Amino acid sequence: MTSRQIEIKNKLDPGSTFKISRFKEQIKRTVPHKHVDYHELIFLSEGEGFHWIESERYLVSTPEFYSLKPGQLHYWQFTSIPRGAVILFKDSYFNGIKEIDLVNLNRQLSENPRIKIPEGDFPDYILNEIAQEYNLNSAYSEHIIHGLLRALFGKLLHLSDNNSHGENLPESQFDKFQALLAKECPRLHKVNDFADLLNSTPQHLNTICRKHSGKSASELIAAQILLESKRYILHTENTINEIADILSFNDASYFVKFFKKAEGLTPVQFRQQYFQ
Repeated sequence: MTSRQIEIKNKLDPGSTFKISRFKEQIKRTVPHKHVDYHELIFLSEGEGFHWIESERYLVSTPEFYSLKPGQLHYWQFTSIPRGAVILFKDSYFNGIKEIDLVNLNRQLSENPRIKIPEGDFPDYILNEIAQEYNLNSAYSEHIIHGLLRALFGKLLHLSDNNSHGENLPESQFDKFQALLAKECPRLHKVNDFADLLNSTPQHLNTICRKHSGKSASELIAAQILLESKRYILHTENTINEIADILSFNDASYFVKFFKKAEGLTPVQFRQQYFQ
């Protein structure tokens, strides 16, 4: 069997940091995939089916909104034609210093993977204005889009039952570490590797991680590797040896021991409990 890695999609044009488009109006089951370098905001006004984000399955109940962070795995299975809009953007689309309020609104929003939108409150008018400015691409379009996004994010947070109020702080080392986990794990397994990328030391990185999460950097790395393991076990037909190789384990037996220690089951047993 040929080893098949989880697909990584990039819907942004080369050099682009922002895009808005209509949601594809078709019924199909997409394959599990990730978008590593950009956020994806999905607005559905119509449609029925299911949406998987990692191991969580959501029953599509429109109108609603989904927020996907860079590196999150997801896929769809629709049973009726979906309609809506999709916004994609990279972190670099916002000025982290001059637009800290907008950056923080996005951070708060990204903690809400799904927001139910009440009937009559679907933000068509804001989405249409953003799409119009995106297509117009005038000298002031980006300023207008950023203003509209600020209003859109604020409205969505207002609708959310879990509206959290983040502090107006620039991106922390912990935020950067989490972003690197999504991007570089499982290629990298060691705290030293991540500390080097952050121009830090393993000791300092551990201190930061414990302060923000109560866990060490190695524990967070192990959790990310475990998440990647489950993605491949559940969403591909790769053999355990192939998955161990994809996840940068030197030996398949070590991968099995790592997984069983964390889950109490071998990778094969974990797969069998879902597909019997």
